[in-house]
Amino acid sequence: MTLPSSSKIIIVGGGIIGCSTAYHLAQMGHEVLLLEKAQLTSGSTWHAAGLVGQLRSNANVTQLLGYSIDLYNTLEKETGLATGWKMNGGLRLACNDERWTEVKRQATTAHSFGLDMQLLTPQEAQDLWPLMDIGDVVGAAFLPTDGQASPSDITQALAKGARNKGAVLIEDMPVTGILTSKGKINGVRTSQGDIACEKLVLCCGQWTRELAKSIGVSVPLVSVEHQYMITEAFGVPSDLPTLRDPDRLTYYKEEVGGLVMGGYEPNGIAWAKDGIPDPFDFQLLESNFDHFEQLVELALPRVPALETAGVKQLINGPESFTPDGNFILGEAPEMQNVFIGAGFNAFGIASGGGAGMALAEWVAKGAPPYDLWPVDIRRFGRPHRDVDWVRERTMEAYGKHYTMAWPSEEHKSARPCRRSPLYGALKESGAVFGEKLGWERPNWFAEAGEHAEDIYTFEQPNWHNAVAREHNAAREAAVLFDQTSFAKFILKGPDAEDALNWIAANRVDKPVGSITYTQMLNDAGGIECDLTCVRIAQDEYYIVTGTGFATHDFDWISRNIPKGMNAQLVDVTSSNAVLSLFGPKARHILQACTRDDVSHDAHPFGQARTIGIAGCPVLALRITYVGELGWELHLPTEYALSVFEELHKAGREYGLRNAGYRAIETLRLEKGYRAWSSDIGPDHTPDEAGLGWAIKMKSGIAFKGRDAVKAQRESGVKKIMTTFTCDADVNLSGRETIYRNGVQCGWLSSAGFGHTINQNIGLGYVRSAHVIDQDYVLSGEYELEVATLRVKAKVSLAPLYDPKMEKIKT
Repeated sequence: MTLPSSSKIIIVGGGIIGCSTAYHLAQMGHEVLLLEKAQLTSGSTWHAAGLVGQLRSNANVTQLLGYSIDLYNTLEKETGLATGWKMNGGLRLACNDERWTEVKRQATTAHSFGLDMQLLTPQEAQDLWPLMDIGDVVGAAFLPTDGQASPSDITQALAKGARNKGAVLIEDMPVTGILTSKGKINGVRTSQGDIACEKLVLCCGQWTRELAKSIGVSVPLVSVEHQYMITEAFGVPSDLPTLRDPDRLTYYKEEVGGLVMGGYEPNGIAWAKDGIPDPFDFQLLESNFDHFEQLVELALPRVPALETAGVKQLINGPESFTPDGNFILGEAPEMQNVFIGAGFNAFGIASGGGAGMALAEWVAKGAPPYDLWPVDIRRFGRPHRDVDWVRERTMEAYGKHYTMAWPSEEHKSARPCRRSPLYGALKESGAVFGEKLGWERPNWFAEAGEHAEDIYTFEQPNWHNAVAREHNAAREAAVLFDQTSFAKFILKGPDAEDALNWIAANRVDKPVGSITYTQMLNDAGGIECDLTCVRIAQDEYYIVTGTGFATHDFDWISRNIPKGMNAQLVDVTSSNAVLSLFGPKARHILQACTRDDVSHDAHPFGQARTIGIAGCPVLALRITYVGELGWELHLPTEYALSVFEELHKAGREYGLRNAGYRAIETLRLEKGYRAWSSDIGPDHTPDEAGLGWAIKMKSGIAFKGRDAVKAQRESGVKKIMTTFTCDADVNLSGRETIYRNGVQCGWLSSAGFGHTINQNIGLGYVRSAHVIDQDYVLSGEYELEVATLRVKAKVSLAPLYDPKMEKIKT
């Protein structure tokens, strides 16, 4: 085949993700060229185990995997090629009470997301899977629509479907380089010449990291050895469901009358630390029977027949894994028109159809079909550029693939990494740290005699009383939070006001010293960012957003500065520490530390002033995320310890306490404050989220997303963010199913315990197929499904605590 000189879109990599992306782009009518260095599937697709499960902890990722199954159900008929797809269902076992609780919570999550997950007795599970011993089984869950596929056959069918719609797929055509000019993508270099393109999609599996790195794009994945055993045939029925046995770290599927058995051992083996050998096509690693023996020992009591079954092969195929166990999709923040689809953590076959669809839409339309934050490449940050850090964290994630998914569980590896100047002082004060984007952040503080470590459980956790202490101190006295990990940007230039007024949905054309809480919307009116803008000069804004959103929000703002406007965005996260002082005694403490007047008249709510504390110029922001009087104090990092000590010295007589992020969570739930990525995001509009008051519709000022907000206000909303409370003896953690008048209408997006109101609290959207209003929400009778148990709940559209904001504005 003659190599074309150009193509609008080039995809590099002919595994299932590349072929699925080509298939969907071709279906949309786009010019697509796929280049594969060897043959299709020759990387890791060909040796994948082929289990296809759907349920994930996120509704949209679950929906994406469900799309894969819908596609696989029709692909063979469309293309005439066999796919090996069998919807034989999937079983998941529980062998102790805690795992059974987890499985019941997963069943409720499945119900929330529209999946028919059925809970079974051990005997019912054995009836479906007669080969197993159920002596230790407490219960099981069955998802009838799960199944298994032949990875190579599915990929070939997708490739044929792509070609049928005009896509060009060329094998034995390695890409040796990526061509750029002035920071923009131009094309690719091959051994047979250069090919120009407008958009480049890298779907190269474990080869993606190094290829992307050549143009400055970070793709945090590493290669890990993954083994599974294939037995000789011994009469296994072809309709046997797939089986996951997490307490024994193993999975099973039928294969030509025998079994495939693999798993995720706690001591996985990283591969290719110094680079992937070349060539490495249709190749496996040497079988490591000694290493696999630990899984065999766990599997034999479950499937006694394995003891006498012949072993046909022990496959050892390296695959790409990521630090958080989720795959990587989206447009690279470092370079426009470069897209990534890689790092599938051994569930690329389950994801392949949906991931290809989503990535194709991202390439074609500039945005995914729905919010895919858990897999968005912009969820990563600075530590993820260091491959050694990535490998250490990834090996932990690999080993936890089948371990219990505890509420609020923290990673232990690759820590500490990023530390606030106060880390040592806080540790001495009993801080128990969590981690986000590499930052060590106090979650709670243990007192003398308390075990200063998280003990995970599905019941009330060991930090409950400590968080209650901190929560009550915030409501009754004062607390100090170290929020240095906040992402912080400066937008500066003669057009800063006009640029930000276009990107922000709320007004930022206010006097110097004004604070604006605002969303930033996409063209459909969805919330892309939720942050605070402080006007610190006529031509300068200081922007503060959540720790985990540093890359995403910087990317969104910088890309949406209108062309021709003179405004530059700079990340200043590492320059400033942040100490947040909140509580009814906060003004007494702050006034004792500064000569500047911090009275309400001198420093009203929603204003920022520079004040002096211990020789430090402090930018004091009078705002709150906990529902109390207080200030965020932003200051150069070198002053942090001095200011911290001065505040504590002044606060001693007022009962000032250090407090952590888990108290922030319980406090904000009582106030109904929304959290981006759980309660609000690109799929939710301000009016649906109860944030319409922060939109400048009456101003007449144009802003991104305005037309969508206007249209929705004319047509009405079909979902409304609501606060739920329940007195039942349960522990809410999110994803619990909401029922209105006995009919399912949504799920909780976030949840916890309100220590002031002494109740469980959940936030979630009440959804309907029809336009609804507040009366509709308030007129219903509600229940929450918690681990398959339904409990009564009450609803509120107003904050549960201080609804009139009297304490904040005192």
